[in-house]
Amino acid sequence: MTITEDKVREELKRVIDPELFVNIVDLGLIYVVDIQPRDDGKQNVNIEMTLTSPMCPAGPQLVANSRQVIEELEGVGDIDIKVVMEPPWGPDKMTEDARDQLGIF
Repeated sequence: MTITEDKVREELKRVIDPELFVNIVDLGLIYVVDIQPRDDGKQNVNIEMTLTSPMCPAGPQLVANSRQVIEELEGVGDIDIKVVMEPPWGPDKMTEDARDQLGIF
C-alpha cells in the first residue's frame, strides 16, 4: 500500500486537541508531511507540526497520538515528528470547519 500525504492527513484528523475539541489538521497544526520510500518497501513519514502556543500543555499528548495513528498505516517505516514554532500558529491557519466549530467568524 502506498502512503500518501492525503492519507496521512486523513489519519491525523483522528487526533483531537483535548482543549479545543477540534482535530489537529483542521486547526492548522500540521505544516509538513513528507513521505520517503525505503529499500524494504516501507515508507518513512516525516511530519513538521506546531502547537497553538509554545507552552501548550497538550503538546506531548498531540505528538504521541499523531505517532500512534500513523503507526497504524500499512507500510509505515520510521516516523519522525518535529514540533516547530516557525511560522507561529494563528487562527488564520484553521480551516473553515474548525472556525465554525469554535465560533470564530
